[in-house]
Amino acid sequence: MAKQIIYSEGARHALLRGVNQLADAVKVTLGPKGRNVVLDKKFGSPTITKDGVSVAKEIDLKDPVENLGARMAREVASKTSDIAGDGTTTATVLAQAIIREGSKNVAAGANPMALKRGIDKAVETVVAAIKAMSRPVSGNMVAQVGIISANSDQTIGTIIAQAMEKVGKDGVITVEEAKTMETSLDVVEGMQFDRGYLSPYFVTDPERMEAVLENAVVLIHEKKISNLKDLLPVLEKVAHSGQPLLVIAEDLEGEALATLVVNKLRGTLKVAAVKAPGFGDRRKAMLEDIAILTGGRAIT
Repeated sequence: MAKQIIYSEGARHALLRGVNQLADAVKVTLGPKGRNVVLDKKFGSPTITKDGVSVAKEIDLKDPVENLGARMAREVASKTSDIAGDGTTTATVLAQAIIREGSKNVAAGANPMALKRGIDKAVETVVAAIKAMSRPVSGNMVAQVGIISANSDQTIGTIIAQAMEKVGKDGVITVEEAKTMETSLDVVEGMQFDRGYLSPYFVTDPERMEAVLENAVVLIHEKKISNLKDLLPVLEKVAHSGQPLLVIAEDLEGEALATLVVNKLRGTLKVAAVKAPGFGDRRKAMLEDIAILTGGRAIT
């Protein structure tokens, strides 16, 4: 495929036109009084949003050089979203101003690298000034920030504030689609992952079909367990201690699983086994998290 080559002022102007088209569409969403944008979808209903990065991701221009400029501005919004989680519209507006004024200076004969070094120094000064002006957000202020972010929705803003108060700044907050029209807050103490018991024989509460173990010994193993010999030393030690046993592994099958089920049915050992959460490197990291939480060490 043939390539189009553009130099100097022509290239800068085309890139700037692309940046301007994207930034002008995004910046209408800026701030608490920002406007909504309607995004057309090839399939399904249109999306109504005032999230800057969502608008930026939908923009694709016909002119290939202008589209390069739009993609540059889109990258600013995406990186800001990944790092900070918010402020994408502000970042896009700042990028537009930097590129526009930078182009003017380069056209007037300024050295682009000298300009870049000047911008870097200015960023350091501005960031330091903003940090000095900043103040911690607490109490009702969290709810106010949440309400603004939720497009002035009082209910969602209040729930966000309650969640922040419950888990603290180091806690994890996730948003899931409800099966009903009601918006609710569910606080989970400790750790939760989406896996169930490997056999219904591990159930301790038949009415609720739950396996509940209290003060259990936890075996965390990254690999599959199928050989009884691998499991036997652990079973003997746990049986002597009288504590329940929870096995978390990639999988449990064959005679290893059968032995746990038999011991559970006989009442020799209160036990349950679940598959480890995640896949690949993600699984390894999650098992290490479980080990830290339980005060143990993952066997790999």
